[in-house]
This record gives sequence, C-alpha cells and structure tokens, in this order.
Amino acid sequence: MISYLVILCIGIISAVFGSLVGLGGGVIIVPALIYLSPLLLDQEMSTSVAVGTSLTVLIFTAASSTFTFLKQGRVDYKSGILFFTTSGPAAMLGASLTSAFQGDSFKLAFGIFIFFMAILLILKKYLKPLSFRWKIQRSYIDPDGKRFTYGYNILPALLVGFAVGLVSGLFGIGGGSLFVPAMVLLFSFPPHVATATSMFVILFASILGSATHIYLGEIDWFSVMALAPGALFGGWLGAWIAGRMSSKLLLNILMVILLLISLRLIIEGMI
Repeated sequence: MISYLVILCIGIISAVFGSLVGLGGGVIIVPALIYLSPLLLDQEMSTSVAVGTSLTVLIFTAASSTFTFLKQGRVDYKSGILFFTTSGPAAMLGASLTSAFQGDSFKLAFGIFIFFMAILLILKKYLKPLSFRWKIQRSYIDPDGKRFTYGYNILPALLVGFAVGLVSGLFGIGGGSLFVPAMVLLFSFPPHVATATSMFVILFASILGSATHIYLGEIDWFSVMALAPGALFGGWLGAWIAGRMSSKLLLNILMVILLLISLRLIIEGMI
C-alpha cells in the first residue's frame, strides 16, 4: 500500500511539472522508477521497462492536460496534426530502439539529454523567436482579444515532429521538452498555444510509442496503475496552474531537480 501511494505521488508531481512546460513528466518518472523500484517494488527495473511504463502513463497525463487545454481553446489542431504525421511513426521507432540502450549507456545518454533540457529552460527567457516569415501563416486570438501571428514551412515542421517523436519513444519523456522551445523559437508560437498543442501531439505519439513497448513486453503494469491516477489529477492540476497563476517558482524548482538528476545519471553512466 505504501509503495502504491509513493508511486501515486510521483505520478502527480511529474504530471504537474510536465503540464506546466509541456514535458509530459517522463523526465521525473523514468529516473524515479530506475532508482526507487528496488525500494518500492523489491526488484530493479530495466531502463526499457521504465521508459515503456513512463510512456504508457504519459497517455493519461497528456489526455488530462489536452482536455483542459481544449476547453480553454488553446490547441492548434491543424498544426498538431501536421506535427503528428512524423512524430507518431518516429515514436514507434524510438520505442523499438530503447532496448539497445541499457544500464550505463542509457543513464549517460538520458543524463546528457536532461542536462540539455535544464539548460534550455534556464536560457529560455533570454532566447528570442526568429524574425522569419514562414510560408504557412497561422493566427490565434486569446480570451482578451489579443492576436498572435506565427507560422512554419512543411518540411521544417515535419523534421521537428520526427525529432520529438524519436525522443519521446526512446526516453519515454513525451518530447515536449524539445517541442515547445522549437515551436516558440523557430515558428513564433505563443507559449500557451505551443504548450497546449505540444500536449495534443504527445497524446497521440505516446499512444503509438507505448503500443510498441507493450508489444515488446516492456511495461510494469503495477507502476502504470499507480502512476496513472496521479498523472490524470496532476495533468489537470498543472494545466489549471498554467492558466491561472505564475509558474516561475515551480519552474525554478524543476530546473534544480533536472540538474541534480542529470548530473547523477551522467556520473553513474561514466563510471
């Protein structure tokens, strides 16, 4: 019972942070499962199973967040479907490659990736969107009547979608950590539209990626059943926080957590 409650709390915390920045929460779930499973489950969990479990739970996180964002009218369906054209198949490819990275090699690669994401979060407020006029132009009017204009070309959008899907399936993190900055900096998406649309794409990409892990038998179903309720509630709570209050403090906490996790993974992966 205690193990279930601890894993449930992990699901809530990861989903809250994941919803705030479009990460999907896997950056917390995967390391937590790898390091805490001997204590909580009385057995070690392989990296591929941790990734598959995380990606399966992301379905619930993304579904909860997407439903909230849909009601807020923040999801750009047309752009999301375009991104998913390549992110969906790439998520399946990444999921099939996870088993090739085990033990130290996975920890090193995942640690470097998380470190990069933490640095990106730190530098995000200093980075400015490209002043480039893409062929396809989109617009969004927020509830206050303010109009935002953004755009993209088909090929760059498809390449971004592929990169997001590959990372999503490989590391089980959802891919929003790459998706949101790319959408904001490359294509000038309004941040709130980028986060919402990112979760929309993550929902469907995670379904395909987790289906691959299920086929390969890389799922711990007890952890899924414990994490999923927390992910549903945390996804809703994170989207609610993002829409109503400043998330600066929570983001600062997340950056510190990511740096600590990444450094531990990198050190262990190199030893």
